[in-house]
Amino acid sequence: GVLFNTGAGQHILKNPLVVNSIIEKAALRRTDVILEVGPGTGNLTVKMLEKVKRVIACEIDPRLVGELQKRVQGTYLANKLEIKVGDILKTDLPFFDACVANLPYQISSPFVFKLLLHRPFFRCAILMFQREFALRLVAKPGTKLYCRLSINTQLLARVDHLMKVGKNNFRPPPKVESSVVRIEPKNPPPPINFQEWDGLVRIAFVRKNKTLSAAFKSTAVEQLLDHNYRIHCSLHNTVSSFLIYSVYCDLHTVFWKSKKLKSVMCSSFSKREIPENFKIADKIQTVLKDTGYSEKRARSMDIDDFIRLLHGFNSEGIHFS
Repeated sequence: GVLFNTGAGQHILKNPLVVNSIIEKAALRRTDVILEVGPGTGNLTVKMLEKVKRVIACEIDPRLVGELQKRVQGTYLANKLEIKVGDILKTDLPFFDACVANLPYQISSPFVFKLLLHRPFFRCAILMFQREFALRLVAKPGTKLYCRLSINTQLLARVDHLMKVGKNNFRPPPKVESSVVRIEPKNPPPPINFQEWDGLVRIAFVRKNKTLSAAFKSTAVEQLLDHNYRIHCSLHNTVSSFLIYSVYCDLHTVFWKSKKLKSVMCSSFSKREIPENFKIADKIQTVLKDTGYSEKRARSMDIDDFIRLLHGFNSEGIHFS
């Protein structure tokens, strides 16, 4: 038999009742192409191959690839199985209709976001996670486990906790309990720049029990937003008063007689100025006050709250990416 590397998250799902239950919840169709990550020895893979058009199994361990190949060799299922060897996080995802996987737990978070930002859209994913991670995915505002992972996932997808799976259903048993979750991407996705959104949420959830007013007073946050603000201004024709003054002097000295350049002069002065004593900290606090979120805490804010707040910042030229 194969010695499993638990350090790499190799815990094989051995209970056929759990395997069947996962397949039932996935509502597989004959025409489906299924993506499976971490197929192990193929207990789930073989059952899916009987029901779908094709399974693309991604496995990083060549020994387990050999086990999987042996298992279907010489059967009609062999033609329906495609094995990709390598690290799924470093691989471009293929086209697929649904993803069904007993994931190595240490790649849970990066894999979820790789999935949710993948195009074209897939129908759903049925994934096995460590119990606490699964509960974070579905956590609601105001509950203990609610965090950046919860709100980011729920922005992009509908998430449901399907069932608990005890540690004795695996070989070797993991140290923690597990859960199966269904993730259905929102299609069409919300009209939000995810990098911007995540930048805001990241700042708010660093200390989710702090007020937003306090969270935004960190020097690192102020420096980042000041840098972004100045880039935004330079792209949108807001220039400093010093720069306008220099342009004025140069034009006045050399070209003032030219009518064409008079119009350039006038347009220079129609641009908004960044005052020399400009402080991003004041602008941030003004946005928080005006939107009504100054004394709010990330732990109790929902998706609509963060959309309103992001809009408030963006309309004042403050960006997070």
